[in-house]
Amino acid sequence: MKNKKVVVGLSGGVDSSVTAYLLKEQGYEVIGLFMKNWHDDSVTISDECPWLDDSNDAMLVADKLGIPFQTIDLSEQYKERIVDYMFNEYERGRTPNPDVLCNREIKFDVFMKIALSLGADYVATGHYCRKGEIEINGKTVYQLLAGKDKNKDQSYFLCQLSQEQLSKTLFPIGELQKSEVRKIAAEQNLVTAEKKDSQGLCFIGKVRLPDFLQQKLQPKDGVIVEIPAGETIYQTETPTFNNKEEKLSFFSKKYTYQKELGKEVGKHNGAHYFTKGQRKGLAVGGTPEPLFVIETDVKDNIIYTGQGKNHPGLLRKGLFVNQDEVHWVREDLSLQQDEEMEVMARIRYRQPLEKAKLYQTENGLYIIFENEQTAITEGQFVAWYHKEELLGSGVIS
Repeated sequence: MKNKKVVVGLSGGVDSSVTAYLLKEQGYEVIGLFMKNWHDDSVTISDECPWLDDSNDAMLVADKLGIPFQTIDLSEQYKERIVDYMFNEYERGRTPNPDVLCNREIKFDVFMKIALSLGADYVATGHYCRKGEIEINGKTVYQLLAGKDKNKDQSYFLCQLSQEQLSKTLFPIGELQKSEVRKIAAEQNLVTAEKKDSQGLCFIGKVRLPDFLQQKLQPKDGVIVEIPAGETIYQTETPTFNNKEEKLSFFSKKYTYQKELGKEVGKHNGAHYFTKGQRKGLAVGGTPEPLFVIETDVKDNIIYTGQGKNHPGLLRKGLFVNQDEVHWVREDLSLQQDEEMEVMARIRYRQPLEKAKLYQTENGLYIIFENEQTAITEGQFVAWYHKEELLGSGVIS
């Protein structure tokens, strides 16, 4: 690996520290870059992830490893591509996933371009995933594979990467367990060895989401309506279908609610602060089972809820991804119209993979699960796999 230059995104955490160490051991010329993406500490809850401490830790690690180090300020691009997008999605009543976007837009786009402009051959991150290479018709095809540590696998967060981005990326800790990563850090006396994993929004830290959203989205009072599980809209018979698309559409359709279907059980300060499947923050007591958000109506500012996590309003077998939001990591496997594929899929990070089938239509991709899924949420990403390999993903519409 002599003469190959790698820029490591040093975040000040243990994973990226060990990434830099391993690459140096392998003989790469390593440069550490810290991304400063956020300035506003007024909305973070704790001091757990302020960028100053993190950049200090990153600098100490670089110093210990004897590699050059620099901080780059990407807060303008971050605000434009991530924060503004988040506000916009919440305003539309969708729930975005900033971590997936942050990887697509910041780490593997803006950051990668800076790294390559410094003459780097590769960019490396401390993600728990692996990269495979296979040859198809004389052409190298890159695979995005799950990390060996099943509890830490982060392939889902990278579900929007392209072949081009993967070709220039290294994931050195993907083969390791988290415990092994900590052990290496301790053996090398890296200051981050015992450091807790950061949680919360990519680069912002732990954020009170309503406080964060209130910077842009004004609170407005509305009502919380509870829909009984026995409501007739849930009793629909499966009709006879004229064609396949009708059937797919039927299983992917979400319920539409009117206030009259339920009873008013409380008040809220803005439907756009809530998301499907949410239980906390409703402040409604006295029900036999906890209330869950089953739908938010941002137009009329109403939150619809149901009792218990098996409420029929939370469960659905299918979902749809608009064609312009379908993304194949493995472009060579992308489906043509009327083609289908059996996959394993997940609709959120940490969810166990579930059996599903993809159906490609003219307007987009239907994903029908073998078992009903809970709280399928617009704006979130669905990712599909074959065995350990992530093949593609899309934004749930």
